[in-house]
Amino acid sequence: MISLEALRHCLSEGVPPGRSDEDSARRQWWAALATLQEDLLLAQEPLEGLWIAAPLPALYEPLVLSRLTGWIWAPAELEELLPAAPPLLPAAPGGAPPISDLAAVERLPILASDGLEPLLVVITPRVQVGLCLDGPPQRRRLVVRFDADVLSRLLSLVHQRLEAQDSAAAERLTAALTRLEALHSDSHAALRFWPRLAERLAAMAPSLTLQPLVHGHRPEVPRAVSSELALLEALTHEVRTPLATIRTLIRSLLRRGDLPSLVRERLEQIDSECSEQIDRFGLIFLATELQRQPSGDSGTAMGGLAQTDLAALLERQQDLWQRQLERRGLRLRLQIAPELPPVLSDPARLETVLGGLIDRFGRSLPAGSQVSLSLQPAGARLKLQLSCDTTGLAGHRPPSTGEHKPLVGPVLSWNPTTGSLQLSRQATQRLFQHLGSRLTERSDNGLTVFFPASTGRTTPVC
Repeated sequence: MISLEALRHCLSEGVPPGRSDEDSARRQWWAALATLQEDLLLAQEPLEGLWIAAPLPALYEPLVLSRLTGWIWAPAELEELLPAAPPLLPAAPGGAPPISDLAAVERLPILASDGLEPLLVVITPRVQVGLCLDGPPQRRRLVVRFDADVLSRLLSLVHQRLEAQDSAAAERLTAALTRLEALHSDSHAALRFWPRLAERLAAMAPSLTLQPLVHGHRPEVPRAVSSELALLEALTHEVRTPLATIRTLIRSLLRRGDLPSLVRERLEQIDSECSEQIDRFGLIFLATELQRQPSGDSGTAMGGLAQTDLAALLERQQDLWQRQLERRGLRLRLQIAPELPPVLSDPARLETVLGGLIDRFGRSLPAGSQVSLSLQPAGARLKLQLSCDTTGLAGHRPPSTGEHKPLVGPVLSWNPTTGSLQLSRQATQRLFQHLGSRLTERSDNGLTVFFPASTGRTTPVC
């Protein structure tokens, strides 16, 4: 049977080797999807045709999805990870056509030999293009082909794959292609595509949590777990990258001096929400990467740790965390003992991980609660404690952080109180272990993190 890897190889044949790392390539991929849909497809009237993708739908514009027929090779885990979402399709924003009005999308099973690299083919009367990502680490590349001979060979391979996997689907694809014009190379589409792609990439500001977090050899994990982890990594990339683009555009607008106060306030709220979700999905990605490592390697996966002024970090982030908690009707109370020594940790990641911990802690608390955050010495360590005060909330006992929450995959759990996905206790503990510290959770709704106090060395003492 023809593999999806063979389809990607067909697209990339003759293309020079890439020189990008994983995150750079993913930003190129998302910018290419935005350029294809907004600058090429939505400009067509009438818009008709088909798309073929793996392992995610890739297309997200509601009008494009409603007009084009789709075939997608997707892992079964996709629907398991997103049990509340419409199968395979992104949530439609206000004003978009309902899911029932969308063009048909046929789901086909993906094979272990196919890999999980993204692939997309779009065929319309005016725009005919194939896209994929491929290449080894640090030599990744975005491949975009508009030439008819390559697309003809690619569609022939797609037909062979469908014939072997689902002959009825192969017949439907052939019928859909027959209704369109013959394949043709469109140099004008390429001339429009590449400048717009460059403009989008130039507008993307790199984000700390968009950088690769763990490198090096990945040990063997069970195939089912490996497939789920790879899919979760792909999902976090596909979420964080457009959010970073939105945040960049918002910040460019905020530099204008003629914005009405209400507009500025709303843009600042959007900026905060984007940053919070970028960090949240960044932590999910890091936790997913750590799951691939042997347990004993977590604390040193990022190399030597450095002296970090934890007290100053807490004071610097206090206002930001207070604003985040206020959106859930919570208050923050910070207590820091005087003259504390620095700790050993990773200052580049600690800020984001602590923010994620406070977010995770606050999600289970009722509105009106007070979150207490204290830092004090504890022998050769510093003790950071998170607790809640529900005084005045008569008859309400907040759910315990120690309560069992059903796991959804290797690193996520389902919070029945809030109806949201969050990092599991084990994944959260491993994140802090990765930073040279230790997290404990109490049954009375409290969290404690122990950090090794610095003694002038640059390696953990715990």
